[in-house]
Amino acid sequence: MANKITLARIPFLALIILLLYTDSATTRLVAAPLILLLILMDTLDGYLARSRGEASLLGSVLDIAADRTVEYVLWVVFAHLGLIPIYFPLLVIVRGTFVDTIRSVAPARGITPFKLMRTDLGRFLVGSPWMRTTYGVAKATAFILLALGWGLHTAGHSWADGVALAAQIVAWVALVICVVRGLPVLIEAPKVLRESETA
Repeated sequence: MANKITLARIPFLALIILLLYTDSATTRLVAAPLILLLILMDTLDGYLARSRGEASLLGSVLDIAADRTVEYVLWVVFAHLGLIPIYFPLLVIVRGTFVDTIRSVAPARGITPFKLMRTDLGRFLVGSPWMRTTYGVAKATAFILLALGWGLHTAGHSWADGVALAAQIVAWVALVICVVRGLPVLIEAPKVLRESETA
């Protein structure tokens, strides 16, 4: 069940993209609550996997793949629509590619991905529930506000500019957190992996 929910996020994401690219203000506005539902599906699949004893390596891999797909695609779509600068998705994708590649090597060396961090600051930025939750909330809020602002702009609503400004601010917060959380992996992990080669 959990894996089915995880995989269902991809066609659901495609529906959201179609709605964002329509000319109708109504369908664009509908995309905003659907993005919230899409994000909540990520929480639901994890909860179900744990509560039903269905947690598995496959489920974990699928969940990460779905998370990255949703994140990357939405950043790219919002940049293509001209709602954020193109360097937003470029930075997120480059950061994600390098961090995920480094982390993928760790298990082969007998190291869990979060054990790649040796400093207290690195562990806090990368692995602490507070930072992970803050980043997740910032991303979700940015995506929802970007979609909402896009719909309101199309409708010519007086709130459009205010929502768009709020979306820009939250998107910047999400981008900064994304980059800051990636830096410890890029700085600390290579040393740990080199040490594991000589151990």
